[in-house]
Amino acid sequence: MKKIINQVADIVPEMVQGLVKSSNGLLRQIPGTQAVIRNDEQFKQNKQVGIVSGGGSGHEPLHAGFVGPGMLTAAVCGEIFTSPTPDQIYEAIKAADCGQGVLLIVKNYSGDVMNFDMAQEMAAADGIKVAKIIVDDDIAIKDSQQGRRGVAGTVLVEKIIGAGAQQQQTLEQLQQLGQEVIANTKTLGIALHAATVPAVGHPGFELADDEIEYGVGIHNERGYATQKLQSSQKLAQELVGKILNEYEAPTKAEFAVLVNGMGSTPLMEQYVFMNNVLEELSKRDIKITFSKVGNLVTSIDMTGLSLTLLKLNTCLQKYLVQDVKTLGW
Repeated sequence: MKKIINQVADIVPEMVQGLVKSSNGLLRQIPGTQAVIRNDEQFKQNKQVGIVSGGGSGHEPLHAGFVGPGMLTAAVCGEIFTSPTPDQIYEAIKAADCGQGVLLIVKNYSGDVMNFDMAQEMAAADGIKVAKIIVDDDIAIKDSQQGRRGVAGTVLVEKIIGAGAQQQQTLEQLQQLGQEVIANTKTLGIALHAATVPAVGHPGFELADDEIEYGVGIHNERGYATQKLQSSQKLAQELVGKILNEYEAPTKAEFAVLVNGMGSTPLMEQYVFMNNVLEELSKRDIKITFSKVGNLVTSIDMTGLSLTLLKLNTCLQKYLVQDVKTLGW
């Protein structure tokens, strides 16, 4: 294992410190936590609903890289692939509250859901009004007790909710908006090589040089099939077809498309794949009015990518293109 680190136990605190110090004043660290919050006073002056998200580290720039005007108010960084603790989430909620309440954006993993729920209860006991939405965009998971995982589509949820908060929407309105975005967001991921968690020291699973894993999660979860590596065009056909099957009557609808790198896939390859995705969608008479390519929701050093589609309406389109000031978007 080769990593540019000091001690494994210090990775997250040192990462958070480096993030804040290099943010040019955009962020500050909430004392006693590994949480970051907007360093400006505009959200307080505007009395906006606070937007808080977070989860295990290793997915950067999610979530801390999306803190700033137009997106998140605060984000909580857990240990690598591990949910942040309720007390740290609670501190972020308190710091983000301006009297209008706080909306929690939670990826659908049991640890995240449990700890954010506990923090919500702690905040409610203090008289802070808190609501939550749970992102479950990963279509690789069909039937499980936990339900579908929250993966790269999370960043589109954070972008749209952040825009709604900036437009002075109420907590109830933002929760409803978030549920609408989640219902229309679908993601499917692939991996050529698994991630290496520093504390483990080896890849989470093994693939031969000519193999690819379909349906991987962002915590090194294996997918639904291991197959021989195919061309970008064939991969695009596979992923586009499976995702569109999740929608009722997608033809002639307007969509946003996100090609997300998992950490070690060059942008060159991501753009090749996006080109094939857009060609495939055009063949199917799907109109794309927003597209984005990049490493937004990573899995440490996993080689692979994911494809996300979001079915749009006029409101979602407007919020998706609204200006933001963050490190990651």
